[in-house]
Amino acid sequence: MKRLSFIICSLLFMGSSQVSAETTRVLSPNGLTYLDVRHEDGRLSYSTGYRKLVMKSKKKNAVPDTIDVPMLLDSPLGVYTNVADFSKDLTFLQGGQSTEPIRKTYNLRQGKQSTITAEYHEYFAIYSVPQAKKGGVLMLVCFRVFDNNIAYRYQFIQDVNGETSALVINGEASGFRFPTDATAFICPQSNPMIGWKRTKPSYEEGYIWDEPVTTRSNYGQGWTFPCLFHEGDKGWVLISETGVTSNYCGSHLSDATSDGLFTIAFPMQGENNGFGSTGAQIGLANGNVTPNFDQTGVTPWRTITLGSTLKPIVETTITWDVVEQLYEPSIEYKGSRNTWSWILWQDASINYDDQIKFIDLAASLGWEGCLIDGGWFENIGREGMERLFAYCKQKGIRPWVWYNSNGGWNDAPQCARQCMHNSIVRKQEMKWLQKHGVAGIKVDFFAGDKQETMRLYEGLLSDANDYGIQVICHGCTLPRGWEKMYPNYCSSEAVLASENLYFSQDFCDMEARHACLHPFVRNTTGSMEYGGTVLQKRLHKEPNKGNTRRTSDIFELGTAIAFQSCGQNFALTPRNLTEQPKFEIDFMKQVPTTWDETRFIDGYPGKYIVLARRNGNHWYVCALNGEKQVRSINVELPMLAGQQVTWLSDGADGQTPEAQQVTLDKRGTLRAEIPAACAIVLY
Repeated sequence: MKRLSFIICSLLFMGSSQVSAETTRVLSPNGLTYLDVRHEDGRLSYSTGYRKLVMKSKKKNAVPDTIDVPMLLDSPLGVYTNVADFSKDLTFLQGGQSTEPIRKTYNLRQGKQSTITAEYHEYFAIYSVPQAKKGGVLMLVCFRVFDNNIAYRYQFIQDVNGETSALVINGEASGFRFPTDATAFICPQSNPMIGWKRTKPSYEEGYIWDEPVTTRSNYGQGWTFPCLFHEGDKGWVLISETGVTSNYCGSHLSDATSDGLFTIAFPMQGENNGFGSTGAQIGLANGNVTPNFDQTGVTPWRTITLGSTLKPIVETTITWDVVEQLYEPSIEYKGSRNTWSWILWQDASINYDDQIKFIDLAASLGWEGCLIDGGWFENIGREGMERLFAYCKQKGIRPWVWYNSNGGWNDAPQCARQCMHNSIVRKQEMKWLQKHGVAGIKVDFFAGDKQETMRLYEGLLSDANDYGIQVICHGCTLPRGWEKMYPNYCSSEAVLASENLYFSQDFCDMEARHACLHPFVRNTTGSMEYGGTVLQKRLHKEPNKGNTRRTSDIFELGTAIAFQSCGQNFALTPRNLTEQPKFEIDFMKQVPTTWDETRFIDGYPGKYIVLARRNGNHWYVCALNGEKQVRSINVELPMLAGQQVTWLSDGADGQTPEAQQVTLDKRGTLRAEIPAACAIVLY
């Protein structure tokens, strides 16, 4: 332990400030987010909130004081391992926190912002437990406290004289305790191996909306990340996790106890067709290396975003602030707007002639790609695909190709199967794709959150990068920092997505409400492969068949701004070029899929959203109304103050899309009455 102590003390750390004999307080760089870490009776817990500025004096030179606004109440910490229970009988060995804020600046090609500067204070503490003394296993807990964000994780260290070098994590005591009067916007975890062809869980369940935190989940399995909570006038909290690699499993939240405590829940045994452990195996960090700065022996980061308003929730970058890139990109990857026949023309369209039509559509729109979906293996064949690839090259389009991930974990029948489930077949397939100029793959039907499946994700992404191929995941888990960790990662579904518009009129009826929820929850922590922007009024290849879309055309255009993903598979069809007004098609020709900046303007989850995104010097603004009545919008857009913009709207009747050139006033005021399921788009 002496060698370990020396290394820690040699860093720029100081002893932690003491609020009480056993509580350490850590503040964010701006001093307005607080974290209290408590060690009492051998157990470890934390609480957090923000500090509200108040004036206690009316004197001219009075300085504002602060009062604590607690958001997460006393919440447990700890990990259950095969060596010892690290949630009790903990003995504090040493710890500290950074003397000055730590600042990191990084670039993110496929996120909400292209250049991000993250600043935080760091606190760590090392603990031992009696059961692990012989093995020499120590637990380090690390917290990073940002303005409006907190992240924490554990690291397991082998003391220099220890005998244990590998550990099995069986579960965690880690929790998040809310006041029982808080409400939640959360999505239930499904049972394993249920649903279509036993493909669940796939993060495709329906949310509860503003319901009590103690609401029981549909299946009794808890809730998938991210999870949004509302604490009335105090504000909002978003809980998620990031940094999940092949070295750990993905997790979710349990149902809450009667006193508002959610805890980390590990995968269910039935996932992955029952194969693989529900826990994680990890190697320990060596006591001779600096703990917390070595990536060995670490768990994923658990993240907390909080604020008095929704602005910190929607704009958070904490998912990427605490993770590192795991390998260099083999080529310069770029965003892609893709045509996609399957979403409206379905399985029958996966044939050579129809794919030619959608390649031509992509070329007409000036888009980058065309997605050839499941069924190509049987209906087109490899020879036919090579002819399609050649046609794409001729038209200046880079193709994307769908694959079934399946190696043995569900019954999804679509081909191509057995091409992505292990490295040997994967590399053979990717060599073929690279030879023919394929830009990316969309891989479907994954198997849950076990470590076995996380190894599949990581191996697939790493192998694809060797061949310059981007990856979209479908029927899958939530991405957890993967945009930064894996530079060829593009996007994940992990949401009840646009395919349900084709299959369910009820989903069509709820589309506007869902679209006004996702920017606050699902899309806050990771790219979302939704596959939207449907401009046909009927969802079918034939004009008078299929479900009826309830949203307006301008609403659909607005989702191209509201939903963030660097690879967008849009639902436009050849008919749209002649049936929709030219200004709608002109917008879709230029709307980008990568963003340099994102600003939340106004909104409420499931009701409405006003969001602005910048690409280069060009701002795009959407104001979506998800309700069944008119929504009055009166907001300021300072980034567009005094500028002339193209203003798209649906008219007073909500049925007559129109475009006009408007010069905004010196405040950049957007004032409008938006009919139900309609929108305003400015660009």
